[in-house]
Amino acid sequence: MPSRRNFIRQTALASGATLLSPAFSSSAFANWKKSIAPSDQINIAAIGINGMGWSNVTAALKVPGVNLVGLCDVDSTVLDKRMGELKKNNQEGKIIKNHGDYRELLDRKDVDAVIIGTPDHWHALQMIHACEAGKHVYVEKPVGNSIAECRAMVKAQMRYNKVVQAGQWQRSQQHFTDAINFVHSGQLGNIRTVKVWCYLDWKQPLDKKADGPVPPGVDYTRWLGPAPKRAFNPNRFHFTFRWFWDYAGGLMTDWGVHLLDYALMGMKVTNPKSIVSVGGKFAKPDSADETPDTLMVLYEFENFNIVWDHAIGIGNGNYGKDHGIAFIGTNGTLVLNRKGWEVIEEKKNAQKVAKEFVAASDVGLDKHWVNFAQVIRSENLSDLRCPIQAGSDIACLSQMGNIAYRSGQKLHWDAGKQAFKEEAINREYLSKVYYNGYQLPKV
Repeated sequence: MPSRRNFIRQTALASGATLLSPAFSSSAFANWKKSIAPSDQINIAAIGINGMGWSNVTAALKVPGVNLVGLCDVDSTVLDKRMGELKKNNQEGKIIKNHGDYRELLDRKDVDAVIIGTPDHWHALQMIHACEAGKHVYVEKPVGNSIAECRAMVKAQMRYNKVVQAGQWQRSQQHFTDAINFVHSGQLGNIRTVKVWCYLDWKQPLDKKADGPVPPGVDYTRWLGPAPKRAFNPNRFHFTFRWFWDYAGGLMTDWGVHLLDYALMGMKVTNPKSIVSVGGKFAKPDSADETPDTLMVLYEFENFNIVWDHAIGIGNGNYGKDHGIAFIGTNGTLVLNRKGWEVIEEKKNAQKVAKEFVAASDVGLDKHWVNFAQVIRSENLSDLRCPIQAGSDIACLSQMGNIAYRSGQKLHWDAGKQAFKEEAINREYLSKVYYNGYQLPKV
């Protein structure tokens, strides 16, 4: 029998072949999965499977030795749909149990790791409870819906010593790594500004809709969980919950955590000195959305600034790209997004640093799952691509931008205390109020 280290190396090679090479046949892949020792099998279950939760299931099942044993969702229609898809993909022979209550799933002894793909306002509770139950966790971004939640999640991982991967899969894409290595090489010269933007022309402000009956098969009380009780409204449910403060933080936390993450990595920083936000519902002031469709946030650091800029309903972003990160240096500007990266020469620069566009060549989500499985097997947490601490850092930065917008104040961050210097802001915004008998666990 191969050693554990050799097994991990071979698994990575086989996974890479499966993800990147069409020559690796499905039958060969199936045989490889069957050859994995029982001790190296990983049984997973998913909580919240309507959107990214299901994308994660799909990516996880490509990894040798990863088996799906449970699904949980408060919408039975979604559960039925996913079971039908599994049947079409020859998973009907597997014993996959369905649950409406995630605590029942966490009580199962045959579950090694869970996916948390629920709306943002559930992430902290479910991740902490999963760690308490002895499960490893893959939690979707943003990891927490408040700064206090993010802190508690980090403490829970440290206390229970479980593998917790945040779903910021760009960290597993090679072209992002290569671009940041170029930034760190110093060839761009002195970087004074990092611009980060997201312009979504496919997303339009929501038209107002009347409250109505809860759809059949939906446990709406359980869906609300710690959020305030409200009549059911379709705008506040699947996917579009993102644009309401009760459950999420709008585009700032939805895309901001992905893109601002690379601004922090490139500049090797975490804590800003001050934060200023301006914006509003400029595209359609009477839309149903609560979060701003237009927002600019200025993060002040020592000797440079990071600027976040988002617009819903517009696709013409900086450098002709609808999203990206631009590191603007004295010698040149590196522009990076999910499609690839390039370096634009500063006109008066004597040192040639221009670099032609380098296209993305791999599937970040799939590689992120390979990494998660490898770390569960190796127990070497330092190899994790996006540990909960990194997920917390960027979620907190995004929350800072929203808090500055909602308060209408210039805010100052105390890195030592991990709180704002404005005490009134801490009292109002650092934590989320929990309703319906729920409490954020004290870790």
